[in-house]
Amino acid sequence: MFEGDESHDGELPGEDDYESLLPAASFVTHMVAGAVAGILEHTVMYPVDSVKTRMQSLQPDPKAQYRSVYDALRRMVQTEGPLRPLRGLNVTVLGAGPAHALYFACYERLKTRLSDVIQRGGNSHIANGVAGGVATVLHDAVMNPAEVVKQRMQVYNSPYRGLWDCVWRVWSAEGPAAFYRSYGTQLLMNVPFQAVHFVTYELVQERLNPRRRYRPASHILAGAAAGAISAGVTTPLDVCKTLLNTQEGAALGRTRRGKGGGGHLTGMVDSARTVYRLGGPPAFFKGLWARVIYQTPSTAVAWSVYEFFKYSLTGQRLEGGDRVGPNSFYAADWRGKR
Repeated sequence: MFEGDESHDGELPGEDDYESLLPAASFVTHMVAGAVAGILEHTVMYPVDSVKTRMQSLQPDPKAQYRSVYDALRRMVQTEGPLRPLRGLNVTVLGAGPAHALYFACYERLKTRLSDVIQRGGNSHIANGVAGGVATVLHDAVMNPAEVVKQRMQVYNSPYRGLWDCVWRVWSAEGPAAFYRSYGTQLLMNVPFQAVHFVTYELVQERLNPRRRYRPASHILAGAAAGAISAGVTTPLDVCKTLLNTQEGAALGRTRRGKGGGGHLTGMVDSARTVYRLGGPPAFFKGLWARVIYQTPSTAVAWSVYEFFKYSLTGQRLEGGDRVGPNSFYAADWRGKR
């Protein structure tokens, strides 16, 4: 009925049902979809994330020097066992669910509110970027402790027997502040990361899927582009974050900050100075391709799963068999006419 109709002067069929569904289900829907998407995003490519952490490491041991992502995976499996690339996956799942539930729910709600103010309900790239940045603050507050534990378990020659052993030993030796030592750096990295991420995703969606229908191919391609670009431009900050999270004894020892040598790295400037001292400018791009290879399919998976669940949980049948969700072209157009 609506195919090819550009005016949309009438109301949507089933408008009363759609209006009653949206306020009650929207926030919960975004949280559920976001939690599922976040868990899958972090688990599908987790072995490559382990490789990225290893390749960003400033570990001087020749056994921890890798030529490529494939070389790192092969050697990890051959010398440390087939499950080694999955070490730390359990804490990642525990953190990713609630972190991404808050992340997507906050993004969707804030994006809509800001777009209404900035562009009267249209799609605003400024709103997308600001909403992504604010959502990141909530996401990282939940995810940062999990990242600390995960990366300490991923590094070469990790001394921890498991999740709770790592949590207990870090807490006992460095105090609870250790789980948020990299929070400032994480935000400094993730706010621009997510701003670029969301702007890129929405920009590609405008080109491939201007009506904002449920189109899996467009969500996958837009997500992949967003992940690749945002991962590439923020790699130097990710290297600094990894060093802050892991507090690698070998690296700190080489800068006389290990036992009896000045304690732990404490912030972004301290970490960046250490990275530069140990490896020069190239060290800030260690693990670049591993990070891009990890983020590209992971972000594609996250967006495609998120959009699928959002569509499945809130989609409504229109006359003629069309189906629409709360962020589709028709729904946005209808909201503007209320």
